[in-house]
Amino acid sequence: MIRSMTGYGRCQSTVDSMNITVELKSVNHRYFEFSSRVPRNYAFLEEKLKSFVGSRVSRGKIECYVTIENLEEDDVEIAVNHSLAESYCNALKELAERLNLSLRDDNIMSSLSRYSDIFSVHKNEVDEEKIWNAVKTVTNSAVDKFIDMREQEGDKLKTDVLYRADVILGKVAEIEKRSPETVKEYNDRLLARINEFLSEVQVDEQRLLTECAIFADKVAVAEETVRLRSHIDQLRLFLNSDEAVGRKIDFLVQEMNREANTIGSKAQDVAIARNVIDIKAEIEKIREQIQNIE
Repeated sequence: MIRSMTGYGRCQSTVDSMNITVELKSVNHRYFEFSSRVPRNYAFLEEKLKSFVGSRVSRGKIECYVTIENLEEDDVEIAVNHSLAESYCNALKELAERLNLSLRDDNIMSSLSRYSDIFSVHKNEVDEEKIWNAVKTVTNSAVDKFIDMREQEGDKLKTDVLYRADVILGKVAEIEKRSPETVKEYNDRLLARINEFLSEVQVDEQRLLTECAIFADKVAVAEETVRLRSHIDQLRLFLNSDEAVGRKIDFLVQEMNREANTIGSKAQDVAIARNVIDIKAEIEKIREQIQNIE
């Protein structure tokens, strides 16, 4: 199914005592470009997220936001500097004796708790594999929603492109109908001009037929219209593909535009020229639409 490169997906879930939120959004881009924001101390997730999302999405500028809240704070350890605490305690007792003050044990503990250098907080080493598995579970759900939105947008793009392809085919049919008539009209004009300027001269019918044949060869656009029809058939196949075909369609549209330009340069007829202008206008609209196809 055709996918747009514009998409959004979000999932929030609790996995392994972690409240995890993953949010994805993207805009069109020529290649796959991925950036992520993860909590501090979880930088190891960035490359894993890029690889995982890249395995399911081929094009687009994608931004990923991850938040992780530990519901069980078991990853922190408080260490006590016993030697320093003992030194503070002895100093407090000595000061109390010297000043003849009473100092109870609870007072000593209260005083010691004010000295922050006695305590140090350490983060326990995180289990990267466990955290990644939890984040991957939530990310997978977010990517599912992200891709679903892309497919919905892609379906609208497909409908519009197919409509414009049908319009082009209609214009091609008019050109194919009109093209043989231009040769006959040229023959009539040529004969009328000869009769006008050389009314008493006998016209060589064979020479006239040869001249018309040369003209017909110069203005013949059958090859171009056949190729244009073939390109549109190929366009339909691409639009029904399950692969990422945005770049292929982009190249195909360039070829369609080239055939239209050739028809316009060869045909010496106002009606055909108008149809060529209409075809080029539709091709340009298709080109604009497929810029957002993955």
